[in-house]
Amino acid sequence: MDGWPQRRFARRDAATRELCAQLTALPLLRSATSADITAVLELWSVARSRHAVTPDHPATLEALLRTAADALLVAEPESPPGGLTIVGTVIAAWDGWRGHLYRLAVDPAHRRAGLGLRLVRAAEDLLYSKGARRINAIVGHDDAPAVALWVRAGYEHDPAIGRYVRDL
Repeated sequence: MDGWPQRRFARRDAATRELCAQLTALPLLRSATSADITAVLELWSVARSRHAVTPDHPATLEALLRTAADALLVAEPESPPGGLTIVGTVIAAWDGWRGHLYRLAVDPAHRRAGLGLRLVRAAEDLLYSKGARRINAIVGHDDAPAVALWVRAGYEHDPAIGRYVRDL
């Protein structure tokens, strides 16, 4: 019966086929809990963008989960391969005006299998359900694999807008 959902729905519309693929795909995508914080930090230690300069602390993730319990999405493998128990993340922040995606990270051993795109689509669905109709993604301009993923996901570079930051 391996692959039966795909065969059964082969004649259905594209949305049904995509949903079918998501339901049968692994790793499992879900909202993070405080029990995941250590595993998320372990993933970020090996898979975060070199452009991510904000230090990672358990207290920061605890605060995120307290203020936006569903904002941190994680990918959990069916059976952890003796290593990471979380193999992908994305933060989907909603400010009441726009959606913001950042900290998209996928374990190097799980890359090039569609997991990053699945995380983006799940985050988009979450933000859309909250009212977002426009989403910004924070992406390093010179990170070619990351740029390629975001372009594949349908995002466009906006050369008219720059980002200014200040550490507090």
